[in-house]
Order: sequence, then structure tokens, then C-alpha cells
Amino acid sequence: MRYNAAMDILLTSPAFAEGDPIPALYTADGADLSPPLQWQGAPPHTRSWALFCTDPDAPAGLWTHWVVFNLPAETQGLPQRLARVYQLADGTRQGLNSFRKLGWNGPDPPPGPVHRYQFHLYALDIALKLVSGAPRPQVLRAMESHILAQATLTGHYQRAR
Repeated sequence: MRYNAAMDILLTSPAFAEGDPIPALYTADGADLSPPLQWQGAPPHTRSWALFCTDPDAPAGLWTHWVVFNLPAETQGLPQRLARVYQLADGTRQGLNSFRKLGWNGPDPPPGPVHRYQFHLYALDIALKLVSGAPRPQVLRAMESHILAQATLTGHYQRAR
């Protein structure tokens, strides 16, 4: 990986701050909409972006809630309620999540302890040569040695007991 810590980007959401609870609107307990995200600080030579949302606290191990890749370099965010389609008009592609579905499937933890939901954003020096529907492990392999910078935003969600 060519990741350069000095070139970190800033990833935020107007829906929740770093470390705060994710509103129910973006979870299986609500409308299950994808949350809006914003970023800034694209390093030089950025050709595309990749984004994952994972739950490292899932009972079955790391659980992927969202896979998005080949976002154009000039992209600075994603809107609330991104369409669950294989490819958007701008070339952005979505992959399969751990639910074996395309696009966003929000927090859906069992009752009990709080779960962390980590949004990982990567600036890449290439557009990935992958078909829409690729799962996270395949996207990660294709990204190897092409990461210019990265950012993480963590939200929390807990289902009432």
C-alpha cells in the first residue's frame, strides 16, 4: 500500500458526529436509508474513491454493511438514500454486503451491547477494474498498492434489550 499518513482526508456526516449514535432513520429499526457523507482533502493523483461500512462488533465477526467503489475523483460526498443500484450515472458502483444484498443495509444488531459502525473511505490512484456487485474482500484486493489516503468515521448503534 502506498498510504501516506500525512495526506489524511476528513470524512464527516451531517447526520451524526464522530463517535455519536447513528440516528434510527439509517438503521433497520427506521427507514434503513444510507446516511449522507461528506469528505475533503483529496490528495493529488486521486482517480477514484472506495467506501466501506463495517461492524467489527457483529457476533459473526466483521460484518459489511456497504461497499461503494469507483466514485469519481471529484466526488466530495454521498447523499442520503443512495439508490440501491449496481451502477450510478457517474460510474459509481456498489458491491454486495454481508447480507448478500446490493447497496446499503444499515445497523441491525441483536439486542445488547453497543456496536461500532465504521465508514472507511479510501482515495485511490486508479479506477478499479471490477464489475458491480463485487464483495468487500475482492474490492480490497484490487485496491492493494493503490491507496493514496484514507479516513474513518465511526458511529454507534444499540438496539434496546
